[in-house]
Amino acid sequence: MPRILLDTNILVYFYDHHSPQKQNQARLLIRGLSANKTGYISAQNLSEFASSTMRKLKPPFTPTEALDEANLLANTLHVLDLTPQIVLEAVRGVRDHQLSYYDAQVWATAHLNQIPVVLSEDFQDGQNLEGVRFVNPFLDAFKITQWL
Repeated sequence: MPRILLDTNILVYFYDHHSPQKQNQARLLIRGLSANKTGYISAQNLSEFASSTMRKLKPPFTPTEALDEANLLANTLHVLDLTPQIVLEAVRGVRDHQLSYYDAQVWATAHLNQIPVVLSEDFQDGQNLEGVRFVNPFLDAFKITQWL
């Protein structure tokens, strides 16, 4: 099974009761990738998760809840550090691929860590940038068994 980087939206949907189909898909993915030991997130994703769950979830997480759940994710999935090389590669991604900076940072994390797949609803499904393929796990055509 390929190593897979999960974008922040999947982490947040794990807890979003207002999107039950996406929540179910996120739960299947995170549990399956954790069991297979093929799931990765970046420090950026963990940071965005904490911020998003305290601001955007209805009801929002308390800081204690955000801390507890971020801690759980950090102990469930492999967490990749944000490095100076990732920052520089992200800027190159902005320049060469016209990505927004934080999307470029997700791409750069996968690219520099040789992770071939990013699961996210924020990129064009099927897009391939220098060996990193973006897949939207919330589309009807997505087959979860292919990734677990």
